[in-house]
Amino acid sequence: MKENRRVTPEEFAHKFLDGDFLSIYSQTTEEFKQEVSFEQLKELGESFNSGVDCFSLEMKTNLNRDLTQYLWLDSSRDKAMVVFFAPDNVIHGIRLAPFISYPESDRQFSRNAYIMPIKEEWFVFWGGTNQFINYHYPYENQRYAYDLVIMKDGLSYHDSRNNLSNYYAFNKEITAPADGKIVKIVDGMKDNAIGDLNSEYPEGNCVIMEHRNNEFSMLAHLKQDSIVVKEGDSITKGQLIALCGNSGNSTEPHLHFQVMNSSNYREGSSIRIRFEKGLDPIQGDFISPAVFS
Repeated sequence: MKENRRVTPEEFAHKFLDGDFLSIYSQTTEEFKQEVSFEQLKELGESFNSGVDCFSLEMKTNLNRDLTQYLWLDSSRDKAMVVFFAPDNVIHGIRLAPFISYPESDRQFSRNAYIMPIKEEWFVFWGGTNQFINYHYPYENQRYAYDLVIMKDGLSYHDSRNNLSNYYAFNKEITAPADGKIVKIVDGMKDNAIGDLNSEYPEGNCVIMEHRNNEFSMLAHLKQDSIVVKEGDSITKGQLIALCGNSGNSTEPHLHFQVMNSSNYREGSSIRIRFEKGLDPIQGDFISPAVFS
């Protein structure tokens, strides 16, 4: 029997709204099929399509060499559909959800201008103003946070993915995003083995800095015993703070960076970061210190 032609990303929204769920389901991975039956996809799809006249592509993001994320919104921007395509158009995941937005806080940027706290090119794995490109977004205390990794040839590691030291971000220098003062340090937590998490202390080893205008920044998931500043120190923009690690609620070595209105990130509110030179990086962007100089 001749294999059906796979639905392309350009055709997906039309096929989905037209109810061609069988074609779509046939090109999902076996892992997807084990989690979601065709009947479930059909039922969810029909319900989701109710009241929708069209879906428009909002953004396309290359997450790595193996996956590209497509985000469609309905005309009222109330419903979002996210699909993860491999280069051969195999579908690795489908998310159907309300499109959450916080336009008031989205318009309120930090009073200070910051730089990314890095010394070479990094990749924005999570960042932006919706929950599909930034999983922090629904949570007020970390809404505008960034998660950064180093990506080379579409991967964040070389050789075995199970070896912590194979990740390009591990041991990389992390710097101060602006002038300020160190107000809190947490250190001594072990870096997780790949696949392990420390959900009891989600930020892991971290440094919190106070800046002008009652703004604070946090650098989290730092390497154990790598912090080279102490509480009370005055620091300057670009000064070495620590090394990137894999402590806390972290699945692989990466940097969590956010600006907030309190030194206690659990009680404060995240502030959308105003970057120098008007930059506004989002998921899928590569960012380097050179763009700030």
